[in-house]
Amino acid sequence: MDSIVDALNNAYQEFLGAAASVLEAKEASGGHRSAVTDAALETFKQQWELFRVACDQAEEFVDSIKQRIGSECLVDEATGSMAGRLGQTAPPGLPPISAVRLEQMSKAVRWLVIELQQGSGASGGSSHPNSTAPFDARFSDDAAQ
Repeated sequence: MDSIVDALNNAYQEFLGAAASVLEAKEASGGHRSAVTDAALETFKQQWELFRVACDQAEEFVDSIKQRIGSECLVDEATGSMAGRLGQTAPPGLPPISAVRLEQMSKAVRWLVIELQQGSGASGGSSHPNSTAPFDARFSDDAAQ
């Protein structure tokens, strides 16, 4: 994470330096267009693009961390492991499910969404070749936990 912050900071500093160079070149030329101002503008454009790339990379990193935290929270909530870590008893209601079963259900839902987006609509259970186990809506192995 530090490297991403450093890269973003460096790109920002370079971008600001390029902006200052444009202003200095324009002032030195008396506000007229010259080869020096054109070169400064070209450098400014390049630094702007590099800064945008650094911002995009930082945003992708933040999004991936948010997704990972969300997934971990979902697993903790579904398996009841968060309550156990905090010394609390699990709330009444549905019994916790195994993390393996949660992952299987998550994959099944993802494939259904993909199939619906592709317009097939007919999913015949867990017909995707990457599924590792058949999807059982009864969750028979989760009741034993």
